[in-house]
Amino acid sequence: MVNISSLAAYFQAYGVLDFLLPFILVFTIVFAVMQKTKILGDKKNFNVIIALVLGLLFVVPHMLGTYPLGYDPVQVMNETLPSISLVAVASIMLLLLMGIFGTGFAAGAVPIIALLAVIFVVYIFGASLRLWTGPYEVFYWWTPETTELLIVILVFGLIVWFITKEPTQTGGEGMFKKVMKGLGEFFEKRP
Repeated sequence: MVNISSLAAYFQAYGVLDFLLPFILVFTIVFAVMQKTKILGDKKNFNVIIALVLGLLFVVPHMLGTYPLGYDPVQVMNETLPSISLVAVASIMLLLLMGIFGTGFAAGAVPIIALLAVIFVVYIFGASLRLWTGPYEVFYWWTPETTELLIVILVFGLIVWFITKEPTQTGGEGMFKKVMKGLGEFFEKRP
């Protein structure tokens, strides 16, 4: 009987993860872009040949070990795609949850989620290329003293803001009422 771990070991032993899957991915993306942009017109044969050559140029140096150490694109792809898939699933789940609470709010937040997704993808590729270290070592400078300093600055800033703020002419509507009204509008069902 075949179990999942023996199947994964089989894939690793016969080069499915290092050769076949990266080749199929690069070939498919290049072919789809060539077909969509019609750079060479409607010549499907040329698009297949170019996608085949670029796919092989992507994986063959990896199999021969001729890429410089740390800059092997197959290794970078194998390290980054699981994390990018996680970001994609998290973004879709976030959009789904926001869609439940109202389309007006979700539509306004799409650019913010897209920007955060781009930031995460850049971070993931940078970490894979060793431009910076792993996820927990980015904030190596963050210490308990840093947290205390930020809390002191925040409290001081709030005190200065309360002392120096101008009285508002909103008809006596306080901050608590504004917050509650905003929350009510957030959860309000829109047609």
